[in-house]
Amino acid sequence: MSSKLQINYIIQPDPAALAWYAAQHLVELAEEAVAARGRARIAVSGGSTPKVTFGLLSDPMQPFVTRMPWQHLELFWVDERTVPPDSPDSNYRMTRETMLDRVGMKPEQIHRIHGELEPEVAAAQYEFDLRRTFRLEGAEAPRFDVVTLGMGDDGHTASLFPHTAAIHEMGRLAVANQVPQKDTWRVTLTWPVINHAREVFFLIAGADKAGPLKEVLLGPKDVERLPSQLIWPASGILTLILDKAAAAQLPPPGADGKGHLERTR
Repeated sequence: MSSKLQINYIIQPDPAALAWYAAQHLVELAEEAVAARGRARIAVSGGSTPKVTFGLLSDPMQPFVTRMPWQHLELFWVDERTVPPDSPDSNYRMTRETMLDRVGMKPEQIHRIHGELEPEVAAAQYEFDLRRTFRLEGAEAPRFDVVTLGMGDDGHTASLFPHTAAIHEMGRLAVANQVPQKDTWRVTLTWPVINHAREVFFLIAGADKAGPLKEVLLGPKDVERLPSQLIWPASGILTLILDKAAAAQLPPPGADGKGHLERTR
């Protein structure tokens, strides 16, 4: 893994513009992956911003639906709540209703986390699915083409919450993580798996994220309190797509709306 991290951030004026840019970015990365390897394996996160993005991708009135190589996608989830797939809290349900039901992907292209099972069983089953799909051996990790992430106002990402056990997990692909601050369990990819992806990008919107984001990117290392600092892609490049409110405490971008930072271990 690179000892230096180049952080590129793109600032959009509002959440709607952010979602539009994210949809375009995701289509471009999927096209590149299919051109290079014949398929695009993408792990997505839940949340309000991805929900709008997924809606744009599948909207027949938008340009993305005909560009996205749907038949060559394999879709995975970064994390999931421990709820049934029809629960309003399910990340899978949100993705299905806003995108999958509208684009005709086949069941074998979709690899959901079975949140209705006991958390440890769901995590083990998801890890088995990853090993089988990516044909992994031994300590190999899956290499997603794209991983999309969000960040909470507490600095968490995926279901890697502050001061929880999953922060310290380096050997598993997916784990059940007890989250006392939410009084629940979650199932999540581990951070080494996320960092192994070819492309990793955050979607972050809202003024409540500005302070935590500044701490994550510019503050001292404190992964127990700010798990988003664990995201350090092996490529050495991390992309953030932000709205103006979330980026308010970062160094001003250039005239093109893009900013750059560098961190060293």
